[in-house]
Amino acid sequence: MRLGVLDVGSNTVHLLVVDAHRGGHPTPTHDDRWLLRLAEHVGADDLLSAAGEKALVKAVREARDQAEELGCEELLGLVTSAVRDARNGLEVLENVRAETGVDLQVTTGEDEARLTFLAVRRWFGWSAGRLLVLDIGGGSLELAAGMDEDPDVALSLPLGAGRMTRRFLPAAARGGRPDLAALDELRLHAEDLLEPAAEKLRAVGEPDLVVATSKTFRTLARLTGAAPYSAGLRVPRELSTVGLGQLLGFVARIESSALAELRGVSPDRAHQVPAGAVVAQAAMRVLDVPFVRICPWALREGVILRRLDSLGGL
Repeated sequence: MRLGVLDVGSNTVHLLVVDAHRGGHPTPTHDDRWLLRLAEHVGADDLLSAAGEKALVKAVREARDQAEELGCEELLGLVTSAVRDARNGLEVLENVRAETGVDLQVTTGEDEARLTFLAVRRWFGWSAGRLLVLDIGGGSLELAAGMDEDPDVALSLPLGAGRMTRRFLPAAARGGRPDLAALDELRLHAEDLLEPAAEKLRAVGEPDLVVATSKTFRTLARLTGAAPYSAGLRVPRELSTVGLGQLLGFVARIESSALAELRGVSPDRAHQVPAGAVVAQAAMRVLDVPFVRICPWALREGVILRRLDSLGGL
């Protein structure tokens, strides 16, 4: 069957269309995205602005039309931290539903962690043993650990690269150089939130494999020498604490506008690289992880896999 997943995140609205069946490998047939930066449309009053809502409706309508043209049998829509955290989030989703007919479901941070964990488990298989999975999004950091397809522990922390950039590194958000004192303040903040989470993760046992996924981790790995996307999904990629430390020393001293010119960095996310690197380093340090393997599958694939599992024998 042909399935579409519409993921409304803090930075982008992302449509992924796959051909898939239960027990089979989902084959991507179409991929498109709209840069909305919805999190930046949430004001100090925690309300998503009218402009943000209008942009969301437009993007969802376009994604719906693409899914229909491609013959999708289902379009699975979900929203993560930006809309989830807005005080008028449910009202916005109702308006989107009325305007487009697309029912966007609110996904909790814990559910994000569980769905991403499922995708990672399927990608690496049972031979990977006990997994620890890290995922830095625009608004939150998800962590999950366990031996099965459903993790024993699934956590979400408000440590997304976009959120931390806006809070601690406004100069980088404007294309400038991040403030060194602010980077250190961000590191301490991240470690404070991560310590109790690490205790819960350690309680379920030592991981056999630590995996990271998401655009942020992929970008950091690429900047430390991992193979480019063009090399293929199955090429092994890693990010080490040593490489990450060297990278942080570099990105802390140049303008984010210059980062946007580097290969492997999306121009629309370049300003988030310093904050993402600090959060990644803090997580790996607190969890005592020397390196992570990069997984190309994440939340969207997890949504697809769970839907296929629910079809039973079909």
